Amino acid sequence: MNQLVPSANSSKRGSQEIASTEDHEEFVTMFIEGQMFGIPVLMVQDVLGPQKITRIPLAPPEVAGSLNLRGRIVTAIGVRMRLRLKQREGEEHGEGMSVVVDMKGELYSLMVDSVGEVLSLPAAKFERNPPTLDPLWREFSNGIYRLEDKLLVVLDVPRLLDFTRSEG
Repeated sequence: MNQLVPSANSSKRGSQEIASTEDHEEFVTMFIEGQMFGIPVLMVQDVLGPQKITRIPLAPPEVAGSLNLRGRIVTAIGVRMRLRLKQREGEEHGEGMSVVVDMKGELYSLMVDSVGEVLSLPAAKFERNPPTLDPLWREFSNGIYRLEDKLLVVLDVPRLLDFTRSEG
């Protein structure tokens, strides 16, 4: 990948469209335990601060509950739990931040520690998941970007929200 080939349309990675501006892709960044993750900016509907979460009985442990967003019921997903990381103090009460995404007409709130900025990254710098990436993270990631001081893990939101897949 030494040469940059401009692309006139959006590219497809995994099972989601990635926003592209000619030769750049844009991601909303978020952090969990200091690790930077990214979601294609076109999937993001809203960014929320702490919210009141109502627990849903018999829901999987990764489903923190639901919240009301301007009259719409939104399912809150604990991304930490989904990635098998230790739950943060206060997370079950909706502390931290959320990135709201639309998946086939349903809204989901991805609960994270914090939300960063929107990054526009050169498409040519995108790399497939390295073998050293945690196997579970590889399951939910389309690939990575190696930035100057951090690694950006690009989340595959459809896979992250697919609770029907068997996990090994």
